[in-house]
Amino acid sequence: MQNQLLIYNTLTRTKEKFIPINKGMIGMYVCGPTVYNDVHLGNCRTFISFDMIYRYLLYLGFKVRYVRNITDAGHLEGDRDEGDDKFSKKAKLEQLEPMEIVQKYTLGFHDVMHQFNTLPPNIEPTATGHICEQIEMVKQILDNGYAYEADGTVYFDVEKYNKEFPYGQLTNRNLEDLIANTRELHGQDEKHGRLDFALWIKAKPEHLMRWPSPWGWGFPGWHIECSAMSSKYLGDAFDIHGGGMDLQATHHTNEIAQSQACNHKAPVNYWMHTNMLTVNGVRMSKSAGNGFLPGELFTGDHPLLEKGYSPMAVRFFMMQTHYRSTLDFSNDALHASEKGYARMMAALKTLQNIKPSSQSTSDIKELEKNCYDAMNDDFNTPVLIAHLFEAVRIINSANDNKETLTESDLALLKKLMQDFVVDVLGLKDETIHASGDKVLEGVMKIVLDIRKEIKARKDFAASDRLRDELNKLNITVKDTKETAVWSIEQ
Repeated sequence: MQNQLLIYNTLTRTKEKFIPINKGMIGMYVCGPTVYNDVHLGNCRTFISFDMIYRYLLYLGFKVRYVRNITDAGHLEGDRDEGDDKFSKKAKLEQLEPMEIVQKYTLGFHDVMHQFNTLPPNIEPTATGHICEQIEMVKQILDNGYAYEADGTVYFDVEKYNKEFPYGQLTNRNLEDLIANTRELHGQDEKHGRLDFALWIKAKPEHLMRWPSPWGWGFPGWHIECSAMSSKYLGDAFDIHGGGMDLQATHHTNEIAQSQACNHKAPVNYWMHTNMLTVNGVRMSKSAGNGFLPGELFTGDHPLLEKGYSPMAVRFFMMQTHYRSTLDFSNDALHASEKGYARMMAALKTLQNIKPSSQSTSDIKELEKNCYDAMNDDFNTPVLIAHLFEAVRIINSANDNKETLTESDLALLKKLMQDFVVDVLGLKDETIHASGDKVLEGVMKIVLDIRKEIKARKDFAASDRLRDELNKLNITVKDTKETAVWSIEQ
């Protein structure tokens, strides 16, 4: 199945057959968070999407080295090397050391990723832990003639680079258009060109995060860290580089230029980008007042939210939109996803109680093929989920004795649901809270056993009353021919 995998490449703007650079290891680099504040939902969507991609590559049998960086230095307020360093500014405001800020928000980021059930990357390097590598890369770019030093700051010479390589290839724009749409900034007369960007920045005396370099005390520019760390851990050329679409025009464009100028080769085979988030059709942003943090989404503590939604319900909601399409948040959409997620989890439980028959009324092998076809078409999770809901229909019909499955088809259906729902989509059962799952499972077994004894005595009124009381607690009990199954409705 893996030879049929197609990936949309932002660089070529086409779907391409996935051909790894080498058979031994797939290299995948995803731009991680800038840890001076709480992680926002746009970041979460990107990391959840690439978690799904990582999971599917592993599922296909590939060995993957997944690198996701932590930006903890060098990120200025503006993309054109202007403004204050975000970490130093935050540290001064909160009267903390910069690395206290970094630690606080790194731990917060990891906690959110854990709640969303994402797998950790194989390597999670930090910018501050790779200052030497960034300095060496800047030196090499200078030696190769694509950069210049001005009063302790080193700039990348975009116009000189563009004479040999297309600087705007990732966004399909030529240099003249890019220059025309770039504003002039006061205090940056030392730049040769308007698009030139800093590889190394001279530190002001009051700057808190600074390191010695051949050009004096300073700190790295934002873009150089990803080029330095990706080449260190994945080589000068690797398979997949990902991030949000907001990174295309500046950060990833500059990454390509830096890496090519340093190593004389294109750094990445497949560039992949997730799309933006909207709320009720309006782009999510702080300025619009419609942005909310993951914690607010979980608790419902936000004016735009009618209630809170569990991390798995939100993950399921995100998987119902293709990673390259705009994802629109609304209470109606979240509520529908919550119900759909509960149906999926209930079907996984029900599946364990179905008894095999001598013949099948459904083609499970065709269903399995459809699931592979969806994921092989640029990780099309919405189509995959549609096929999985067909599996849910078959499960519920078989449970109601309206359809039958042979032993082999039943085994294949169980494998299909485990593989694609749990292993690929990364969904886990949240209907039972982790802290009390064993206790609740045990209590419900006792309750259902007692109810079974009540029904055996033909006291159906008491049996129905017990079922109705459980339903008031959002615990649904469904009787089958052999037994009874329960689930917690959202």
